[in-house]
Amino acid sequence: MSTRPSTNPLAHVLDALEENIEWLTYEGWGCAMPEGQFFAAVGNESFIEILTKLRNKEAVKEWQRLQTIMLPLGRAATALPPIALRNDWQVALSAGKYLWKMLRDLPQLTKLTQPFSKILEAEVSDPFILNWMNLLCFMLSGLPANGTITAEIAFMFADWYRPEVQLDYPKGGVGTLVQALVRGLQKYGGELRLNSHVQEIILEGTNATGVRLANGEIIQAKRAVISGASIWDTLKLLPLSDRSPKELQQLHQERQAIPACPSFMHLHLGIEAADLPKDLPCHWLVVNDWEKGVEAPQNVVAVSMPSVLDPNLAPIGKHVIHAYTPATEPFELWSGLDRKSEAYNQLKQERAEILWQGIERYIPDVRNRCEVTLIGTPLTHARFLRRDRGSYGPAIAAGQGIFPNANTPISQLYCCGDSTFPGIGIPAVAASGEILANSLASLKQHQSILKEIF
Repeated sequence: MSTRPSTNPLAHVLDALEENIEWLTYEGWGCAMPEGQFFAAVGNESFIEILTKLRNKEAVKEWQRLQTIMLPLGRAATALPPIALRNDWQVALSAGKYLWKMLRDLPQLTKLTQPFSKILEAEVSDPFILNWMNLLCFMLSGLPANGTITAEIAFMFADWYRPEVQLDYPKGGVGTLVQALVRGLQKYGGELRLNSHVQEIILEGTNATGVRLANGEIIQAKRAVISGASIWDTLKLLPLSDRSPKELQQLHQERQAIPACPSFMHLHLGIEAADLPKDLPCHWLVVNDWEKGVEAPQNVVAVSMPSVLDPNLAPIGKHVIHAYTPATEPFELWSGLDRKSEAYNQLKQERAEILWQGIERYIPDVRNRCEVTLIGTPLTHARFLRRDRGSYGPAIAAGQGIFPNANTPISQLYCCGDSTFPGIGIPAVAASGEILANSLASLKQHQSILKEIF
């Protein structure tokens, strides 16, 4: 991120590519909870202030005890940067220099792979703290505390609840990140081809040798075929037949059964900004009912208003807003619907109502301000992002399975992306991609990059 060296895998990728981005900083996000509305700033003291106002001294003591317990876990979770890893025996050499940091907190390592709920249940009884941590777990992993590995939350604690911490947002929007990655790709001889949908991964025996595009063009692989698509979408590019090799059958059997998180409802707005409060947060979270659970459909709404941070993201005097249900929308409600039908349009309006209400918690007259309104559904998500069932990604609960790594039973076929690394989202994509890149590079190249970054 903006501070170097960073613990963020995406920052490591940008550093390795020697691409700099201008970052805007902010302190936290708005919260509209059953307990009321408040601003949740990062930093430990801020949350203690929230607990003091909403709860009591005992809740503060529980939070401080949890912080103490998470301190060595946070050190252990951040001791080994993902960019030091690779998928071969040489990982002992690339990651060896970080071993002493891990050994320092050796007793904590086994706890990092356990569900975070084990720590919560042992240490916390205050209902608000329990609900808050379940919400953070869900927003980070797509699963509540009983399905989120402790390592993810330990990393978050180490990053968010430290002195003088700030959050970063790329100036110019997330597209700025994409542009930086494309520049880095092209700088080192890579080529980005748009509107070039892959129809099939070509196999010769049990070797992946290239891809066939939807227009019939064949691109031969020089060394390997790497899929950044989801595990299920990758399988669609490798159709089975009666004569398929056992390795391909094994790949389908292992990965088709991996459970998927639900999908999303989206609401994109362009609104008139006149006379809006000057202290509107750039992001806010809405929880309607703790009893339903944070993973319940139509219960949690996330809202982003980035033009509060960067006015250049909207025309003068306007704001842009994106509200969504974070991986809680059942795909089954939408499967089989014709996107041009009245039934589909009616369901869009019904299921988007909770998003309008989430925005209205901070902008009560938002419907009167709208100049652009776009509603997205799981079918939108599946179509434009080419995500199977419009899914957020694998729902692999801690203690009940592990994410598949980059290797596959098919020779010269590798997978990366958020299906192959815990903590679904951009950090998982960056971490999985850099680990695979390291594995395909020589140890000397890998160590050179580590030296430059750290």
